[in-house]
Amino acid sequence: MMKSRPWALRAAGLAAAIGIALTAAAIPTTASPVSSAAAASEARQTIKPPPAWPAKEKAQPDLPGGKTVVGQTSPIHDPALIIAGDGTWYVYSTGLVNRENGGTIQMWTSHDAGTTWEYSGTVWDRIPAWIDEHFSDGELPGNLWAPEITEHNGTYYLYYSASRFGGSNSVTALATNTTLDPNHPDYEWVDQGLVVSSPVTGLDPGNPGKTFNAIDAGIIEDADGTPYMAIGSFWYGIFLVPIEWPSGKPVADWQSETVNIADRFMPGNPIEAPYITRHGGYYYLFVSFDSCCRGGDSTYKIAVGRSTSVKGPYLDKEGRDMFGGGGSVVLDSHGAITGPGGQSVFGDYLAFHYYDGSHEEIPYFPTLGVQKIEWADGWPVFNQTVGLPVIAKQPKAVEAGSGKNASFSAAATGTPGPVAAWETSSDGGASWHRVGIQPVTKRTDEGTYRSTLELPSRMPGDPDLLVRAVFRNAHGKVSTDAVGLSSKQ
Repeated sequence: MMKSRPWALRAAGLAAAIGIALTAAAIPTTASPVSSAAAASEARQTIKPPPAWPAKEKAQPDLPGGKTVVGQTSPIHDPALIIAGDGTWYVYSTGLVNRENGGTIQMWTSHDAGTTWEYSGTVWDRIPAWIDEHFSDGELPGNLWAPEITEHNGTYYLYYSASRFGGSNSVTALATNTTLDPNHPDYEWVDQGLVVSSPVTGLDPGNPGKTFNAIDAGIIEDADGTPYMAIGSFWYGIFLVPIEWPSGKPVADWQSETVNIADRFMPGNPIEAPYITRHGGYYYLFVSFDSCCRGGDSTYKIAVGRSTSVKGPYLDKEGRDMFGGGGSVVLDSHGAITGPGGQSVFGDYLAFHYYDGSHEEIPYFPTLGVQKIEWADGWPVFNQTVGLPVIAKQPKAVEAGSGKNASFSAAATGTPGPVAAWETSSDGGASWHRVGIQPVTKRTDEGTYRSTLELPSRMPGDPDLLVRAVFRNAHGKVSTDAVGLSSKQ
């Protein structure tokens, strides 16, 4: 497993940020990935190492709606979210292009209920040799795509895909592990090889040409515990493949039992990234519509339909079948969030990527988004209110005597609720440095988001400090006034 930090690797993600399709690989096109050495060099020089965001306080339960995530949250495409039994949140995402850092699936972790994220390396240090053998007749895949992570009977199943951009010559493969913790002595991702490949034959006797593109797997068990794999991208849309435990692979003669559950029946058929989850008495099929991976020009959006059977039909809010153009759009571009999609669901949380219009170093960098789902009248609802952070309470200057901590408090409003990062300056504000241990930002009964920082007092003779809080959410950031921390004479 590679342990390099992501700020040294984001240059490879620069190609994705400016429009290189990583998951929407099925639409026929002549485009090809580009990642120039000059762009890579510039990105390495301009991207600063993200700070550590450790949190020692217990986080509040989330309300439904957008969740502000901070720390190391990009470059992330196609996040697969899972929450382990010890409360650790994990996201697995598409690898970096051009095989930088191995090009394999990336890992990200959060120890404060999904607010603060850290890059945790890659699953392997290189793409498995059998994948290169599969594609030996032409261009080799530059990275692994679109992971899915699920657990069954103590084993974690990590599905991943490889393909050539613009075609349906693709594979979905599987790796297994008994733990997600890279520090555990039993930690090892064991490659289990091929799950399915495409083009596929035998799906429809009446239409021998019907096929799916073997990327974007999502696993669901029905009410009886029977597992299925939703899969597909463009071409003939989304299919449901019966699989079995403990192999995690398709059952015998699976082609004859596979169901085509969604197809837009329009030019290009821009539908992909299926994910099915159960809630109440329904199965909900989430998909991504339209065009991913074009930076600020991305038109990705998330749509949904539901069914009382895992095999469909999946109908949208207006009763339209998703096999025939239906699908209610529930999350679209808003504010600085452009092109949300590539989603997964764990519990009541939706994880997705989007192109961050507020990213300062590289506009529209692919970034992790999280929303807690609100269920209303049997349908998932997502808050798309845009509220830039606004300071509601400024901190006050503190003169602290020896042996006493100095306390600073600030509050802000915004939607999603902003998270504060405290900074100090010892040179009159010429440069600022984030405090190592960040307090948890807490929601108040008044609807503001408050953060209180405790700092050691200044000793006589110590230089005075300036202190400020920077509140940020998905749409922007705002700083409080800079106030002083001085020693009490």
